[in-house]
Amino acid sequence: MQTYYANGKLLITGEYAVLDGALALAIPCKYGQKLEIESNDMGIIHWKSLDHEMQTWFEAKFDLNFVIFESSDQKMAERLQTILKECKFKNQNFLLQGANFTTSLDFPREWGLGTSSTLVSLLAQYANINPFDLYFKTFGGSGYDIACATINTPILYQLKNKKPLVEKVHFAPDFIDNLYFVYLDKKQNSRDGINHYKKKNTNNQQLITSVSTLTRQLLVSQNLKVFSKILDEHESILGDFLNFPLVKTFYFDDFNGSIKSLGAWGGDFILAISFESRKKTFAYFEKKGFNTIIPYSDMVKS
Repeated sequence: MQTYYANGKLLITGEYAVLDGALALAIPCKYGQKLEIESNDMGIIHWKSLDHEMQTWFEAKFDLNFVIFESSDQKMAERLQTILKECKFKNQNFLLQGANFTTSLDFPREWGLGTSSTLVSLLAQYANINPFDLYFKTFGGSGYDIACATINTPILYQLKNKKPLVEKVHFAPDFIDNLYFVYLDKKQNSRDGINHYKKKNTNNQQLITSVSTLTRQLLVSQNLKVFSKILDEHESILGDFLNFPLVKTFYFDDFNGSIKSLGAWGGDFILAISFESRKKTFAYFEKKGFNTIIPYSDMVKS
């Protein structure tokens, strides 16, 4: 049996603007997805996807030409078919005989930590091909999530001339225990947010410059209030550009600290920068009805 693993991801700065070259700070997560492959003598590709409770949420069978002849979800099977075909196109030695594939998540699918990006990374690892090439060909997006999939430290990520630039960075300020990831219990489709961003006809060069500057400032900030102020400014700039309401104003206007959207606004995770104790911080979000609260050090690989 062959086994591969890919990290989930979160984007701290640069959401949307990273698509157009803004410098972004991204983090690989301690949560991710595993792929196990065993050969079979049936001449078929048998695919099974398990959730974090080891329950099957998707299953399909293909022949060696990637024709679907059985699936629990046709659209999902067609998306997987596209990825498998691209793997074969890039490596003609890919899947010359039957195999059983089993993926397993160690986080709930609705968390939005990268079910798709980890899948692409896993198949690229198995096929021994460039994961960015596979991702850009089959999904699109900035690719920061692909970078996080196989790196175990925070990174600075940027697209220059449509080529990914990745720099490992150290990010462990003294106030790390004041940072929390809170799940808003509402799965957002990141493609919808990207489409909204792309429909903006405004020149976004100023946005890219501003976001890149704030990312650099954030990385070297060692004071909690300065860190909080930088993220408030990032949130405000992007909110104005997208004409989206700020998540703090919408949900947490009485929170003693800062609230930063991550990824698709209004759903998935937020980053909370709290000026209160851990006990009070947990109590605040739980009283609001948000019970998935993960301290920074429990989420981030570093």
